[in-house]
Amino acid sequence: MSEPVRCMWMRGGTSKGGYFLAGDLPADQDERDALLLGVMGSPDPRQIDGMGGANPLTSKVAVVKRSGRPDADVDYLFLQVFVDKPTVTDAQNCGNILAGVGPFAIERGLVNATDGETSVRIHMENTGQIAIARVQTPGGTVRYDGEARIDGVPGTAAPVPITFADTAGSSCGALLPTGNPVDTIEGVACTLIDNGMPCVVLAASALGITGEETPQALEANAELRDKLEAIRLRAGPMMNLGDVADKSVPKMTMVSRPRAGGALSTRTLIPHRCHDAIGVLGAVSVATACLLPQGPAAGLASIPEGDEKLISVEHPTGEMSVIVTMAGNDVETAAVLRTARKLFDGQVFP
Repeated sequence: MSEPVRCMWMRGGTSKGGYFLAGDLPADQDERDALLLGVMGSPDPRQIDGMGGANPLTSKVAVVKRSGRPDADVDYLFLQVFVDKPTVTDAQNCGNILAGVGPFAIERGLVNATDGETSVRIHMENTGQIAIARVQTPGGTVRYDGEARIDGVPGTAAPVPITFADTAGSSCGALLPTGNPVDTIEGVACTLIDNGMPCVVLAASALGITGEETPQALEANAELRDKLEAIRLRAGPMMNLGDVADKSVPKMTMVSRPRAGGALSTRTLIPHRCHDAIGVLGAVSVATACLLPQGPAAGLASIPEGDEKLISVEHPTGEMSVIVTMAGNDVETAAVLRTARKLFDGQVFP
């Protein structure tokens, strides 16, 4: 049997996965990836021989270490472990797993807690940006129980507000990597955008769907999936992401008019499975697309007035609220409310 590795399993937002100290993993990337594939039980659709939950949202990893940067407390590397392929990729951030990084850093002694609330400055290694997470720490101890509720997670937990700044172009080099609010790909008008997560935003109606379909129905629609993949493969190079055939970005978000009082409704493929909700940074990118003067999202969204806008992004299991602060016509900061919960702390056998 392989040697065990220290690990904490956590739910972060609407995802969950393994949180590791960087020093507890092999320094060699190939050895690290092989270990993580063993931890998750990939490649296998059920991940029956590992800790993964047979879904991309439950096959994720955070690698955390004390930061040497003056503007950050810890460095956080996100790794997506594919379910049915022997692939581990760092091609994207994950804002849901990010929600557990602050609590994990405090629990592991990387950040000293203060009585009441502790701010943790997190350098997201995947893209170089900084996020600030505020963690409840009464008596200097991380609190997980509370009254905050987020759609896609049963029950309530302690709030973990996260503020993002300077995320535009984090993976693609520019908010709009082509310079256009609208590009036409395979005959479909698209907004190619990156405000923390590379996304292709398309109108659901342009793909022959209403935008009210369940994730299961969309995954079963082979014609739709083939069309979206053709668009995604062409969008990748246009977004400075290169060949994306084996990458988890860009995400494909189909938008329609809101149905529950939000700004607009979404259905997102990540990229081949339909998300039961929407990723945190994906929601930030889509909310930003709503604020463009043109594009599928801009033409469908209901946007509040004022320099601080609460943009409710509806998804299959509820909504995610993004609070956007504007500087003129530009997005200055975006904040989201997440929660996290420690599930176990111990050793995992790869």
